[in-house]
Amino acid sequence: MALTQLTVVDTAVGILQQFGLADLSMRRLAKELDVQVGALYWHVKNKQELLAQVAAQLLNTPALSVDAEDYNSPSEAILQLARQLYLALLPIQDSPEVIEVATAMQATELQPVLQLRALLEAAGLAADNARHGQQLLLNHVLGSVAYRQNLVQLDVDAPLADGFDWGLQRAVAGLIG
Repeated sequence: MALTQLTVVDTAVGILQQFGLADLSMRRLAKELDVQVGALYWHVKNKQELLAQVAAQLLNTPALSVDAEDYNSPSEAILQLARQLYLALLPIQDSPEVIEVATAMQATELQPVLQLRALLEAAGLAADNARHGQQLLLNHVLGSVAYRQNLVQLDVDAPLADGFDWGLQRAVAGLIG
């Protein structure tokens, strides 16, 4: 099997899903692919770039997109997209950290994140405010996912209603109000 960027990223996603971010090292990835570590660097510059590509693969799916025309208002579309992000990331161990790295690197391939900003602009926010609103909502989604994952990992019995949707509705109302 020829080593390709897609193979490297697919394998990294598999390691993340099965073992978590702590086990997703370049050495572990090379071992899984049965190659020398140096061979990976033909396909990704460094681990941060790898994580950005993993984030893109996790997020860039048809399920993580909304058609604004299907909703009565931009705020309804924003709420739905944020809920989809939350539900998609929840079962993937350490996904909030991976997405945070990608957004900190200004990754431009994260389609749902870009759509979130576009929806905020369509709701009337200026470009700068839409960018800040995007970060606010993304922080809420990622923080809520991390919180829920920590409860599961610590085997803490907690109610399913964790305040995510309540906080999301308040944030969107405050942004678009």
